[in-house]
Amino acid sequence: MSTPTMPADPTRAPTPRAPRLRRPRRGRMIAGVCAGIAERTDLSVRQVRLLAVLSCLLPGPQFVGYLILWAVIPAGDD
Repeated sequence: MSTPTMPADPTRAPTPRAPRLRRPRRGRMIAGVCAGIAERTDLSVRQVRLLAVLSCLLPGPQFVGYLILWAVIPAGDD
């Protein structure tokens, strides 16, 4: 059995989409990973970089994760 679906509300505006995760060409320090995460999450680049540096004080593969993100996140077109 399927449940009936409600029709879309025509008065409701579509929700804005967050920007795609990408490494911008401007505002980079090393590879742009932190700048891309900051742009995607609406945080300041300074906050994301500080969190990245502080996370390196904790045990774990943070540096390897950064390298993987560098390889996976596409570069921006600006």
